[in-house]
Amino acid sequence: MTVGRTLRKGLLVLAAGAAGAVLALAGQGAVAGGSVTTVVREVADAAPAASLPVVAARAGAPTIREIYARTRRGVVQVNATRVLRGLDTDPFFGLPYGERPRLGVGSGFVIDKAGHVVTSLHVVEGAETITVSFSNRDRVKARLVGADPATDLAVLQLDTPSRALTPLILGDSDRLAVGDPVVAIGNPFGLDRTVTAGIVSALARPLTAPNGAELEDVIQTDAALNEGSSGGPLIDSSGTVVGVATAVAGDEEGARPGIGFAVPVNTVRTVVAQLLDDGRVARSTLGLRAVELDEQLAELFALSVDRGLLVQSLDPDGPAERAGVRAGATHVVVAGESYVLGGDVLLSVDGRNVATLGEFRRALAEHRPGDSLRLVVVRDGERRELVAKLGRR
Repeated sequence: MTVGRTLRKGLLVLAAGAAGAVLALAGQGAVAGGSVTTVVREVADAAPAASLPVVAARAGAPTIREIYARTRRGVVQVNATRVLRGLDTDPFFGLPYGERPRLGVGSGFVIDKAGHVVTSLHVVEGAETITVSFSNRDRVKARLVGADPATDLAVLQLDTPSRALTPLILGDSDRLAVGDPVVAIGNPFGLDRTVTAGIVSALARPLTAPNGAELEDVIQTDAALNEGSSGGPLIDSSGTVVGVATAVAGDEEGARPGIGFAVPVNTVRTVVAQLLDDGRVARSTLGLRAVELDEQLAELFALSVDRGLLVQSLDPDGPAERAGVRAGATHVVVAGESYVLGGDVLLSVDGRNVATLGEFRRALAEHRPGDSLRLVVVRDGERRELVAKLGRR
């Protein structure tokens, strides 16, 4: 099955699903104790933005045609064969009724000259044989190196000469912004190496992975994704991979409203590195949810620092709570965005500054469950140092 699940009447599930910390959108999650007060603050309207084309690349950036020409040889078609077996047995041949092979088709891309290919787990899950097709129609056998159900990612190994491989360059998904142009290359409905274009529609979208894990920083795009697109690269205007296509939104009639999702490439880096080293992924968590601070928020909230992560909520008896981290208790709405005030501002993790959620995730990704980390927080204007023992997500 190349498309695992679809969006049914507004409920998001995987269709074609971050390593590190458990983080959520601002204002979500439980609030630790105390009374809750809602305060509405008005801010001045921003100046209207100038009208831009739907896909506007920066000056001097390669065109979609150039991006496709440069990267298409690194994009492959992944063919997974499964045998469907019935319950009843044929009395003449001893085979289950209805036993027949079924071919699932998805996408993937080469990441190195050693023959490793990244794809979506649901494309190859349960497959008895896996093959990969290149642009010249050559088909080679592949074996599964490792898989991570929590991010719907899998790594394949090809037995083919390095000269036949064109690895794609991995970019930096933390640098993406809403409105950035992107292209997707894949094999929708088995059509070889189709390119579609769009923009980054949203960032940090929540998504439920096949094993029930919640991914909280998935990329949303309006670049068309369909059955067979899963595992293909999402590429930015510089020609580097910024995500892996993993899911689409659709209704019960199968209509696609132009909402697709991709796992950020910085998550892919972490997952793939662990799969190649150990064949599995061990996830660490501090058990907290936070939002990024900036100068405007710090001024509005009368905080003593303007960089860091404002802690919104904590997992009960989680690593952060046991370490003494304090969550907020007062809800505030600013320009339509919800925040929870009163919590600590997290400044650093084990000596690394964490001014963004991406930096926070990377700091945790460098450690394994059970490791002890030094946390520097600001509480009531004073800096405090805490020690937390990472849990397993």
